[in-house]
Amino acid sequence: MVESEISPQIQDQINRLQQLRQQLQIIMQQRQHVEIRLREIDEALKELENIDDDTVLYKSIGSILIKTKGKEAVKKDLLADKETLELRKTTLEKQEGRSKEKLNEMQSKIQNALNLTRKDAK
Repeated sequence: MVESEISPQIQDQINRLQQLRQQLQIIMQQRQHVEIRLREIDEALKELENIDDDTVLYKSIGSILIKTKGKEAVKKDLLADKETLELRKTTLEKQEGRSKEKLNEMQSKIQNALNLTRKDAK
């Protein structure tokens, strides 16, 4: 079947399917980025446990390092960041699941419509 034989409605659904695939890809990339950041935070928290309370710490802000107010302040900031990222990860996982369901439904609808079109063409 040539693309010109596909009805405009089916072609529109195929276009929406491609857009949905792109959105799903973006969501998955965002989730992966959040997971990487969470692992970095966990590693930083582990390292904090191995240093003395009076160790001088710096944090990176953009392209500069700034002296922190101590181990507990850094730990508090990291834990707050971790909590925010875990919420973001949960949200992205839910979006990913819903997008996959929509994608599967849309693929089935398009496949059924194409099968009907083929039967009608015979």
